Amino acid sequence: MENEIKLLSGAMITLALATTTLVVIPYLQLSHLKPAAGLQPYTAAQLRGRDQYIKNGCVYCHSQQPRDKSQAPDALRGWGRASVAADYYYDSPHLLGTMRTGPDLFNIGARQPSVDWNLGHLYQPRAYMQGSIMPSYPFMFDVKDAAEPGDKVVTLPPRLRACRQGGRSQAGSARSGAISYRSRSYVSGLAGCRRQEVKRRSDAMDELFVEFLA
Repeated sequence: MENEIKLLSGAMITLALATTTLVVIPYLQLSHLKPAAGLQPYTAAQLRGRDQYIKNGCVYCHSQQPRDKSQAPDALRGWGRASVAADYYYDSPHLLGTMRTGPDLFNIGARQPSVDWNLGHLYQPRAYMQGSIMPSYPFMFDVKDAAEPGDKVVTLPPRLRACRQGGRSQAGSARSGAISYRSRSYVSGLAGCRRQEVKRRSDAMDELFVEFLA
């Protein structure tokens, strides 16, 4: 019985020390934290963008925490200054990420402000970064012969518009039949290398790279 009491006491002390170190002390350090200069609360549109970022699994391959130069050469990679706790004041949940299969996206809006680039990269990453293992997201787009009022037309690079026989682009995109089109004529138009206009659907994805990452 005496050994059991010692074991239980040791476990409780260990738990108390761990809780104090990992929960209480950080809380006391950050409880009076203010948002970083210029940081504003997320708008409703930006929150929808965050939701899409989570739903599409971006957080599993991208971090949002540039590290100090003493820990990693993130500054030399052009990822900006090391992040601080105040940068995440309005984040819930925090999207720090645990892996960097792809680059850090903390400052992607400043590093790559082109809306067309970001949208085209979502449509087919390998048209912009040869050898990229990022999945493409064609389901976020519609392909049509002519844009309609209110559409956001994405200008695709020539390598994505130049198609191989059999419906594959030189950038290695998926077969045209794998992309959701409104009619069969759009498929034949793409397979024939005729330029198509790709628009972003008017849903929450409109804010993902335009506002959330800006």
